Amino acid sequence: MVLDKLMFENLKLVGVISRAEFILPNLGSLIMGLAWGVSKKTGFISLIILLALSFTVINLSSAIGAQINTYSDHELDSKDARKKRLVEAFNSFGSSKLKGLMVVEFLAALVVVTLFTLALEKPVLLFMWLIGISLGWAYSAPPLRLKARSWLAPISLILVLAVFPVLFAYFAFASNVEPLFLLSLTGLALTVYGVIIPTEIRDYFGDKEMNIETMTVRLGLLKASLLSIMLLSTGAIFTVSAFVLRFYYDQHPLLIIFLIPVLVAVLFVLGQFRKLHTLSREYAGSEENESIRNEILHLSAQNPRWIMMVTQTYSLVSIVLLIAKFLL
Repeated sequence: MVLDKLMFENLKLVGVISRAEFILPNLGSLIMGLAWGVSKKTGFISLIILLALSFTVINLSSAIGAQINTYSDHELDSKDARKKRLVEAFNSFGSSKLKGLMVVEFLAALVVVTLFTLALEKPVLLFMWLIGISLGWAYSAPPLRLKARSWLAPISLILVLAVFPVLFAYFAFASNVEPLFLLSLTGLALTVYGVIIPTEIRDYFGDKEMNIETMTVRLGLLKASLLSIMLLSTGAIFTVSAFVLRFYYDQHPLLIIFLIPVLVAVLFVLGQFRKLHTLSREYAGSEENESIRNEILHLSAQNPRWIMMVTQTYSLVSIVLLIAKFLL
C-alpha cells in the first residue's frame, strides 16, 4: 500500500516535470501527420499498430525534451514564483533520479524507433528521430543551449515541436511528400511559434534580468508581439488553404464548414495578441510602468489556453480529413 502510494506520487511528479499538458498537442501532431499520410490501402490492424507506436515515440521524445528543459532551467525557474510547482516537483523527485529516468526513456524510445524503422524499411524515421531528440537536448542544455541564442531558438523550437513530430507520423504511413501536406505543415510551423511567443513574453522580464537572449528579448516586447500576430495569421492562412484545396480536390467541398472552428479560434487568439501588442506599446511609452508590466504578465500567462484552442481546432479538421478518406 505504501509502495503503491509512493509510486503514484512519483508518477505525479514525473507528470509535472515532463509537462503532461503537452500530451494533447502531441496528439494533434500525430493526428495531422496521420490524416495527411494514411490511405485507404492501410489495413485497420496496421493502422492501430502504427498509430500506437508513433504516439509512443512522439510522447517519449516530448517528455525527454521537457525533462531536459526542467533540469537545465532549475536555477532560473527557482527565482520565478509562477514556476513554483515545477521547481517543487523537481526538488521532490531529485536530479539523480531524473537523469536515470531520462536514460531509460531514451533507450526505450531508441529501441521502439529502431524496430519501427526496420519493420517499415524507412531509415528516414530513425534519422528524423535522432535529429529531433538531439535538437531537443541542444535547445535547453549547455553547452549549446539554443534557447538563449536569439534566432537559433525559434528555428530549433519549430523543428522540435512542429516539423519533426508531424513528419514522423506522416512517413509512418506515406512514402511520398504531397505538396498540400507541405503547405499545411508550413502553416502549422508558423502557427506553433506564433502562439509560443506570448510564453516568451511572459518570461521576458526574467530572461532580460538574467541576460538570457531569447528572440523576444532581442526584439523587445513591441516587435515580438507584432511578430506573433504576423506568424499566427500567416500560419492559419496556409493551413486553412491546404485543407480547403484538399477537400475540394477530393470532391468533398461541404467539409470546408469544419474549418469554421479554426477561424473562430484564430481570430479570438489574435484579439488577445493585439491586446498584448497594445500593452507593450503602452509599456514602452510609460517608462516601464510597473502596473502595465503586471498586466502584460497576467495576460501572457493565459497563453497555454490559447495554444490549446488553436492546436485542437487544427486537430479537429485533421480528424475530419482522416474520416473522409475512409468513409466518404
